[in-house]
Amino acid sequence: MSNKKEQALINFKKANSLLVKIIKMTESGEYCINIMQQNLAVIGLLKSAHQMLMENHLASCFTSAVNSNNNKRKQEMVEEILTVTKLLNK
Repeated sequence: MSNKKEQALINFKKANSLLVKIIKMTESGEYCINIMQQNLAVIGLLKSAHQMLMENHLASCFTSAVNSNNNKRKQEMVEEILTVTKLLNK
């Protein structure tokens, strides 16, 4: 596993544990602002993980496809990147 993927995995695990905490906070009726702050922390971790995965993908899979002679695969890769980018920006 690449370093970027390992870092993303760490962020996913941190986000997961924070989500468990958020659920407990919500169930116990904690102050909304405190819950929202934890929620923003999860969002930040997930955005960071997404960025790490994108960087890893561009440096490995995407670069490999672009350097190949397979024009169909190149186009597929570009479309995949555009799809993920559009989803991120929704």
